[in-house]
Amino acid sequence: FTKCCQETGFLMVMKCRQENTALKDCLVGYYSDPSFYEECKTEYLKQREEYRATGIKKKRQKINSNV
Repeated sequence: FTKCCQETGFLMVMKCRQENTALKDCLVGYYSDPSFYEECKTEYLKQREEYRATGIKKKRQKINSNV
């Protein structure tokens, strides 16, 4: 989806519908998975606890999207 949008520009709304649908279908699978939700929640709470203890923000990881 990202690659399609970068290559298409302003016409991405029309030309990347199929990629957008595939992306949404993939994300819905993750969002509705209770174990994935718990994993994300645990990671978030761990990072929040660390920040509250140290006051130092952890750098965000940059995720490469090679879609």
